[in-house]
Amino acid sequence: MNTSKQNIPSNSPFGGQGALESAAAGAKILVLNGPNLNLLGVREPGIYGDSSFEAYLPKLRERFPDVTIEYYQSNIEGEMINKMQEVGFSYDGIVLNAGAYTHTSVALHDCIRSLRCPVIEVHISNVHTREEFRHHSMISAACRGVICGFGLDSYRLAISSLVESN
Repeated sequence: MNTSKQNIPSNSPFGGQGALESAAAGAKILVLNGPNLNLLGVREPGIYGDSSFEAYLPKLRERFPDVTIEYYQSNIEGEMINKMQEVGFSYDGIVLNAGAYTHTSVALHDCIRSLRCPVIEVHISNVHTREEFRHHSMISAACRGVICGFGLDSYRLAISSLVESN
């Protein structure tokens, strides 16, 4: 009988939060927010809520105590690419909310494809219930998956996915 510890997904009837934390031990994840997301809590609170990402980040870190969660925000596409290239070969994953660049950036798509670590695309709002131009993502095909419409909790769901898959 094999008595070694197994990492069982937290949604398994055989696992729980402990299994998730075990799988997360030592993981490094970048949360990267794009243009205008520095205005969370101020910008269109009916769509994006009334909390800043900086106020939400401690809750994420508390939820994943064994995961190093780095946060970076830029309104500049090239800076976002530089950051992804900086960590994309050594981190365990990237949670990317590219903001409006989601719908326009072939450069972000190409960057994501070049990385070794998985990238999860996230959106706070359900982009498919909004303006037509938001219904198409230039980066989705390069990402492991897409999570949208769960408010700031979209970030937690993405980190959970990365942690459970490592």
